[in-house]
Amino acid sequence: MSCRLLLRVFSCAVFLWWSISAQASIVIDATRLIYSAKEREVSLRLSNQGQKAALVQTWMDDGNPDAKPDDVDVPFVVMPPMARINPDKGQSLRIAYSSSSSVPKDRESVFWLNVLDVPPMPSVQLSNHMQLAFRTRIKLFFRPVDLPGSATESAETLRWSLLKYGTRSVLQVRNDGAFHVSFNSVEVILKDGRSLKVKSQMVAPKTSADFVLEQALSASDVEASVIYEWINDYGSNVRREAKLQF
Repeated sequence: MSCRLLLRVFSCAVFLWWSISAQASIVIDATRLIYSAKEREVSLRLSNQGQKAALVQTWMDDGNPDAKPDDVDVPFVVMPPMARINPDKGQSLRIAYSSSSSVPKDRESVFWLNVLDVPPMPSVQLSNHMQLAFRTRIKLFFRPVDLPGSATESAETLRWSLLKYGTRSVLQVRNDGAFHVSFNSVEVILKDGRSLKVKSQMVAPKTSADFVLEQALSASDVEASVIYEWINDYGSNVRREAKLQF
């Protein structure tokens, strides 16, 4: 079965008066991968916790979730790209970096590993039956040799500002470090004791990111602090408080 054919089985949410097979069985043993340029490859374990065999397709992308496996151009090879995993069994993935490829040497780069879990067809064919596949994407952070600082330093030296763009209020975060910082939550503390949660995801190294607030704020509305939880290399949340600039 080709990569293109497998990708035609999309993960989706629909309202139908049909029988739907919708149960993911493949479990990934990590929420993120850290790839040091000193290593020849990194590995990841997949486990089938379902009661039936599953067909798994794996590939990397550079941030475009709609990119097809045959079309992506990334400096990594995933082995095996496709595997059958029996119930209560596992499969190790090996991800190797192509050193001939060009990535920034002064900062961390991020890519995504895709794992597509295609469940088997039912033993008894049913009318109006829909088969769903489940895709999981996790981040792979590639770290060149001798980067300055650390992921922790990047996360704990972020600079936060409250900006106004017309009628909108924007929380801007500046990352001067060499590592990505992923957020689990970000909150602006208001003077009346409440906190305003901000929709946030990640800020790349040596860049800034803007998070639009759900309501317009001014300096008189907020305390001079922001509380955020960032996700470390082990997938744990680390809570920090930082001063907010106006």
